[in-house]
Amino acid sequence: MSIEDLNRLESSLETHIGKAFLSERVVMRGKDLHHELGDRQWMDVFLYAITGRQFTESQLRFLNFMWVASSYPDPGIWPNQVAALGGSARSTASLSLLAGLAVSEAKIYGRRPERKILDFFHRAASAEDAGISIEDFILQELSERRIVAGYGRPLARVDERIPHTLKLIEELGLEKGRYFQLAFRVYECLKRERNLSINIAALNTAIIADMGMSTEEYQQFLTVVFITGIAPCYQDARARPEGSFFAMRCENLNYRGHEYRRW
Repeated sequence: MSIEDLNRLESSLETHIGKAFLSERVVMRGKDLHHELGDRQWMDVFLYAITGRQFTESQLRFLNFMWVASSYPDPGIWPNQVAALGGSARSTASLSLLAGLAVSEAKIYGRRPERKILDFFHRAASAEDAGISIEDFILQELSERRIVAGYGRPLARVDERIPHTLKLIEELGLEKGRYFQLAFRVYECLKRERNLSINIAALNTAIIADMGMSTEEYQQFLTVVFITGIAPCYQDARARPEGSFFAMRCENLNYRGHEYRRW
């Protein structure tokens, strides 16, 4: 960016997203927030804010279900633990829930793998378009990366969300998409080669790919997907005695760092 550009931006705000004309109206991506978007469901407006597109009723129902199916109110799950610790320490709801959401972007159990899955599906489709069989592409993927994101699950071989999600996909008529079909051809190959199952992340991401979301749009949508499971864990810990969540004596910690030091 040139000095001239920086000088211009110093005294002006350039955006194509929206503007609040206080006491008059609010514009979001060219639409009046209260008059044109006011009668839409929250999920619909949320996705419009991210993508600038309007999704079908079937797509919105599926995306809403993705949120519901990810709402595990178990305080033992790590993002939920973080929020519960915040509640136990009497921190505010905003700080505690946002801390839980921040760690939910972990590589292993969080939202970051979906970016890799979406990228994999796009590359696999491009390979097929170039005349490469899906079997050869997967073998190359395993050779170069050792894993195929979205297949297998760190804590269990069978994902309990799969049958519920498949049932809804069929009810909504979303099973005919190219990437959804591709996801199961990949599964059939990996089951033969490595005895790996398909997990919920691959299933969801295949539908997302058929919807045409980019990786950045998908990650923004997923940023708060765990919040409904995190919130009750914070509330439960806050309702209990202060400091009681996962209380542990210091002598029970297996500490291997520096010996006692004077500050």
